[in-house]
Amino acid sequence: MLNPARIRGDDGRSGGTGKESAELTCRLVPEEMDAMAAVELQVREWGASMAGKPVLVLHGLLGSSRNWSAAGKALATSHRVLAADLRNHGESPHLRPMDYPAMVEDLLGLLESLQLPAVHLIGHSMGGKAAMLLTCRFPERVSSLTVVDIAPRAYPPRWEKEFALLRRLPVEQLQSRSEAEAELSPEIRDWAFRQFLLSNLERAEEGGFRWRVPLALLEESLPNLFQQMPPPGEAAWPGPALFLRGENSRFVGEADLPLIREFFPAGKLETVAGAGHNVHFDQRDRFVRRVRAHLEAAER
Repeated sequence: MLNPARIRGDDGRSGGTGKESAELTCRLVPEEMDAMAAVELQVREWGASMAGKPVLVLHGLLGSSRNWSAAGKALATSHRVLAADLRNHGESPHLRPMDYPAMVEDLLGLLESLQLPAVHLIGHSMGGKAAMLLTCRFPERVSSLTVVDIAPRAYPPRWEKEFALLRRLPVEQLQSRSEAEAELSPEIRDWAFRQFLLSNLERAEEGGFRWRVPLALLEESLPNLFQQMPPPGEAAWPGPALFLRGENSRFVGEADLPLIREFFPAGKLETVAGAGHNVHFDQRDRFVRRVRAHLEAAER
């Protein structure tokens, strides 16, 4: 059996589920880690007292649960919301393999530890592919699916430039984040994207900075993360599935609809005006309104 999840409140102490905002950690004892692929995941929670099916949010590559704080708090006015740090991201463990089946095993362990029979599942980009695979393989654990700016298809390789730039940063010698930003700005012009990448930096006890994520492991795993997911032949899921794309993003097009509906026959593809790839950040209010309507429809 999995150990019950601990809930850490804003003061860092362990406690019950009464806080509206808390961090949870699912702990596996060593023999359980040997017996199964699942690892300990760090989770943030908002709206713990809300009734109804909870919402589980999965971030994208180089993201974390922290990126979902604003949208999570907004959704928590009607639902209990949990945002997980996927393996090799945020505060969760660094471990091979970095692929979607391993992520699904972690998430099943999380659901078991938190005693959640089923959840509304929201996944962005890489998290969207993990969400789709979990939904197809374990349909009884998902009440509704929301996939944000990603399709099931395979994508061409990308992120090589960004990983190369991050690896070249002399993080141990940096005195401030502004120095890191100055190093990146000639190659990465988008201020918001620079801030997103540098959110993976943390201060080192011995001075300077260090990466919160295992850059080399993630970079070598990129082929796993850009393949089609769910893979060909996976069972279809007939439940309520919403695919939200950003108006200014090129990740999902009308040509993706046939493959979406191969796996999710009831899937709806909708566009959020004024949003790029990070729909929940670029147009948070529109995103939250549409997702909440989707959740409420699934609960009728």
